[in-house]
Amino acid sequence: MIPLKTWAGLTNSTVATKGNETTLSWRSSLHPDLNPAALKVSENGRFLVTSDGAPFFWLADTAWELAQRLNRAEAETYLNNAAAQGFNVIQVTALTHFWDRGVPNAQGDLPLAGADPNAPLTTPGNDPSIGSQYDYWDHLDYVIDTAASLGIYVALLPTWGQYIIDNSGSPFNQPYQGIFDQSNAYGFGKWIGNRYGNRSNIVWVLGGDRAPDTEPKKELIRQMARGIHDGGGNQLTTFHPIGTKSSSEWFQQEAWLDFNMYQSGHLSVDYPNYKVISSDYSKAPTKPVLDAEPRYENSAINFSSANGRFSAYDVRQAAYWSVFAGAFGHAYGNGAIWQMHAPGRKADEKFYWYDALGAEGRTQMKHLRKLIESRPYLERVPDQSLVADALTGGEHIRATRGTNYAMIYTPRGASFSVNFGAITGDAVTASWYSPRTGESTFIGEYANTGVQRFQPPSGGAGNDWVLIIDDKAAGFPAP
Repeated sequence: MIPLKTWAGLTNSTVATKGNETTLSWRSSLHPDLNPAALKVSENGRFLVTSDGAPFFWLADTAWELAQRLNRAEAETYLNNAAAQGFNVIQVTALTHFWDRGVPNAQGDLPLAGADPNAPLTTPGNDPSIGSQYDYWDHLDYVIDTAASLGIYVALLPTWGQYIIDNSGSPFNQPYQGIFDQSNAYGFGKWIGNRYGNRSNIVWVLGGDRAPDTEPKKELIRQMARGIHDGGGNQLTTFHPIGTKSSSEWFQQEAWLDFNMYQSGHLSVDYPNYKVISSDYSKAPTKPVLDAEPRYENSAINFSSANGRFSAYDVRQAAYWSVFAGAFGHAYGNGAIWQMHAPGRKADEKFYWYDALGAEGRTQMKHLRKLIESRPYLERVPDQSLVADALTGGEHIRATRGTNYAMIYTPRGASFSVNFGAITGDAVTASWYSPRTGESTFIGEYANTGVQRFQPPSGGAGNDWVLIIDDKAAGFPAP
């Protein structure tokens, strides 16, 4: 096991400017014994904010099997580590992928009686020391409430996709697959919505790696969404799609879909996830978007270890590309962690989940959050006009800016030219920010006109950098 350490997460920033003096105040993401404020879509439709209006940058860790495969002590270890690494969201499933043959959870309990969505298995009481009291759903309660005490939101899938939609091209081929239909999707949604409707740290995620590519499939999703909301689950709701797809393909016009989820997937290195993010960003009605399942660190490329494995650099590239293209946040994934791989379990993974907590790319995600939260948040837009030569392929450069700052990401440390004048100020300052270390290096001061070329401190795969340009008068500190 790796030692846990505290990371003072900086979730929400406000910027107050007085003359040439700018001050930033921060709210910590770690609130022991405090249920986080509920989330909502920002007024401009691009971001999420808390119920009191504070900006919220979604930085998720993917833990689909957390409630199924970890006991209470293990779950607490995982959640404390997630908070320590700056994650403010975890992605979790109720009826999980690995339950499909009736496998009980780590506490020895099953979620449903006879795989019947109309019959959740619950018992009176919830004392974990009394087996007859502590049931499957009490354990999920514990995970959700422990997350809340750490300031972590839970993106909760009521069910993984195999129980509601078949995309295999053949009939469901496992005993518990396809258990949802028009007769029970609404009822289960209403039950689980009622159970968790009072948790402010819940975001509902329908789907589960599936494509609702027919009207009956879409109607099943709608029925579950209606049930959740009618049961009191009025928190934000989205849809998790199959690889390379976005929820916008099927549900962009539907009122229950509060923001879009995209899965860029695990097919290849340098997969250009920024393209779908940019496309969704331009759709009407305006809805926030993020890549909720990008390439997973240390997982096999295109599901075969013969192709190699995704590196820390690969996951950083996906994160910065998507956020700079307009995403309101990002989800990190690691093959060993999402499935909570441990001795005795078969999987094509190099590490067990508790060793993967210290994976290089995972520990570097907090640097992205720190960077984005260091500047005015709700005004940020993607802006490729900043870059005179954006390059292609794995070298592709992405740019984002606010009124008085700009950030430009170069994945492989290639030199590039910047068109000055897009932000305010007669003079601007420039600095390099390392996605690997979170450290900043001051470059110099420039007149805010014309074109200026910049050469990163190092180049080549793995040498990614962010150029930060600030209006000098804003007085922003280093991230």
